[in-house]
Amino acid sequence: MTPGIDPRLRGHMPSLDGVRGLAILLILLLHFVANMQATNGLERLVMRTLDFGILGVDLFFVLSGFLITGILVDSKGSDGFFQNFYARRTLRIFPLYYAVLFILIVVLPRIPPFAGPELDFLRAEQAWAWFYGVNVFAALRGALEMPYIDHFWSLAVEEHFYLFWPLLVFACSQKTLLKVSAGLSVGALAARFAASFAHVNPVAIYVLTPYRLDALCIGGFLAVYARQPGGLDRLVRYAKPAAIVTLLLNASTYAAVKINHDVFDSVRQFRPTLFAMLFALLIVAAIVSPPGTVVNRFFGPELRLLGKYSYGLYVFHHFFSYYFVHHRTEWVVTSWVGSHTLAVALQAIAGSVGAFGVAFASYHLFEKRFLVLKRYWESRPRAAS
Repeated sequence: MTPGIDPRLRGHMPSLDGVRGLAILLILLLHFVANMQATNGLERLVMRTLDFGILGVDLFFVLSGFLITGILVDSKGSDGFFQNFYARRTLRIFPLYYAVLFILIVVLPRIPPFAGPELDFLRAEQAWAWFYGVNVFAALRGALEMPYIDHFWSLAVEEHFYLFWPLLVFACSQKTLLKVSAGLSVGALAARFAASFAHVNPVAIYVLTPYRLDALCIGGFLAVYARQPGGLDRLVRYAKPAAIVTLLLNASTYAAVKINHDVFDSVRQFRPTLFAMLFALLIVAAIVSPPGTVVNRFFGPELRLLGKYSYGLYVFHHFFSYYFVHHRTEWVVTSWVGSHTLAVALQAIAGSVGAFGVAFASYHLFEKRFLVLKRYWESRPRAAS
């Protein structure tokens, strides 16, 4: 264990599996419910509320920034700093990612029942996926329209972050890294404002890595600050007033746009940063909440189970939801059960259970074969000075 680090930050933090589970749950609700077609007032209310499920991606970004930065800071100065990090990330991410691409692009198009224009399009544009450029493809097209894998844009953003962030952690002291994290966060926000005023297409602003660095870097800032002497306790002390101020600022952006959309539309660009700050405070609450408290119970076994399989769930769930949306299967189910609301609910349950089943099987039958190899590249904490 690394000397001097708050014990609450050492080793595996189960509550953060619960945070990861919340992130994937938000995304499941978005894609399986909010993306359906509303037919009445109740459905419109539910679906508009669940549109906030897109924030699950932002929560993933903040959590990734926090965990990755923590790993890097704790192992800085040890032998194999770079090779250990990149090898372990490769073993966690690449096998599933590239296996899925191989099946979609190479295998399925050769099987008549699966062949069709969607997979033909994917094959024609496959280079973007192989080189983690789905977000760049979406930005150039001005739309998320890569069949079945348009959600891989966020995996591309994280992969880009993993490529350069270890270099900054290695090169900077913790004090400097705090400044760099804050500066990049402000820079991402400023870049979104500038792009908005320049009328850059909204999809590009949403998916390109430079515009999304604030969430990842806020997570990184949190990881470094929490490792300062007394840092985690200071975060806890100021968490509640900071959350209230951030919520009020966020609410003001919605009010401003409501008052005058044309004049205040650009204030929307504050929202990803403000939500990222809220999610950082949520991570602090999850870490420090003792067993039996409301927060600890909320991030309990159910969300932790989802969190354990969240990578596979994220990869696989959209195969179901993409098919549902593009083939409007909700109406087929509606004809069977006589209720559109019930049909959406049943379809969401079936899609979620199906995605979980595939993710579970993938993890235990495939991914774990690679994860056990991580032992050859242990991310060792730095030695005591």
